[in-house]
Amino acid sequence: MEKFFEEQFKMLDRGIVATPNTREDLEAFAKSNGGSMDIILMQMAINFGYKMAIENVQEELMKVV
Repeated sequence: MEKFFEEQFKMLDRGIVATPNTREDLEAFAKSNGGSMDIILMQMAINFGYKMAIENVQEELMKVV
C-alpha cells in the first residue's frame, strides 16, 4: 500500500497543473487570479481534492495497522 500512496503523490507532483499543498494555497491562488484562469483553478481544486482523499485513506489505514 505504501508504494501505491507514493506513486499517487508522485503523480500529483508531475502534473502540468500544480497541486496546492494546502487549502490556503488554493484559496490564495483563487483570490489572486481575479476570475481568470478558471480552468487551471478548477484543475488545482480537483488535484487538491484527490490529494486530500489519498491522505485520508492513508491515515485511516495507519490506524488499522
